[in-house]
Amino acid sequence: QVQLVESGGGLVQAGGSLRLSCAASGSIFAINTMGWYRQAPGKQRDLVATLTSGGTTNYADSVKGRFTISRDNAKNTVYLQMNSLKPEDTAVYYCNLRWEILKVRSESWGQGTQVTVSS
Repeated sequence: QVQLVESGGGLVQAGGSLRLSCAASGSIFAINTMGWYRQAPGKQRDLVATLTSGGTTNYADSVKGRFTISRDNAKNTVYLQMNSLKPEDTAVYYCNLRWEILKVRSESWGQGTQVTVSS
């Protein structure tokens, strides 16, 4: 069983910065992808950024150049540095961990952390 615990959300003014952290614990397969998704009220959950254990990143177009995802594999922790925040970045941010063993895909989600950007 894998557990994800997020931290770092909060209220910030437009143009400000926040750093989210997500620590994974439990039975974690070394080859995996960790990432962040977000869900605004009344909208679907969307990709923000992902980072594989091998170092490959993927960003949503809306955050490219402003957000940076990183990870510490030794600590099973993923980070999301968010700069130049905009009101439209307001959402609940969810951490995600997914892996594949013998072609069986699995994933785990965190409980979510609120990010609110005021104009």
